[in-house]
Amino acid sequence: MTPPASAVLILHGGRATGREPTAPTQLAVLRMIPFERAVRHATRGRDVAVSRPRFRVRGWNGAEASPVADVYAIIERLGVPVVLIGHSMGARAALRAAGHPLVTAVAALAPWLPAGEPVSPLPGKHVLLAHGDRDAVTDPRATWAYAERARHAAARVPSRGARDGAVRVPSRDGAGAVAVIEVAGDGHAMLRRAALWHRLAVELTLLSLDRQTAPGPVADAFSRAADGSPRLVL
Repeated sequence: MTPPASAVLILHGGRATGREPTAPTQLAVLRMIPFERAVRHATRGRDVAVSRPRFRVRGWNGAEASPVADVYAIIERLGVPVVLIGHSMGARAALRAAGHPLVTAVAALAPWLPAGEPVSPLPGKHVLLAHGDRDAVTDPRATWAYAERARHAAARVPSRGARDGAVRVPSRDGAGAVAVIEVAGDGHAMLRRAALWHRLAVELTLLSLDRQTAPGPVADAFSRAADGSPRLVL
């Protein structure tokens, strides 16, 4: 079978610890179904494989970082450029796996980012960090702090100058950027403003695939990042 030109992996959340198998009926798994549908619809007609894999076990499990091994295995099996979209623990796994050379971009939604979470995998990648200001499960302040550290580590790319108003994204071998969005009025489940969360995932995917996107929240966030501006509040 001919492999796709690129792929998108949509990664669900989990727990700090837990070695029981992940069930398809778990809420963290089910929550990502609309993301998969939205990205599939947006990439229809393109040579893009969109999948929503389940982690083998429910927990991160300390130094084992169980879901990261799962993500790496899938990327290796695909062997094509990959966009990672993750929620909560899945977002942490996506950011950890960003160092893989086939990863082009990451959308980390309501990420679980303990103090000291490494930003070393991020330079050269396009990373969107988005968090609701009412999240009581994972801390938005940890995301803002992580973003500041990541921005210092990541090379910066100018995003202005496109005559048609699009945001240009450099080649995969060029420098990346870290964009930050605060979603006002929403919590960890991303339900109050679900359509906006889905849109963010779609726009980040298209930005990575096309190296440009029409104006929108993600484009605005990357423009602000290039200017050194604070996070975008929506």
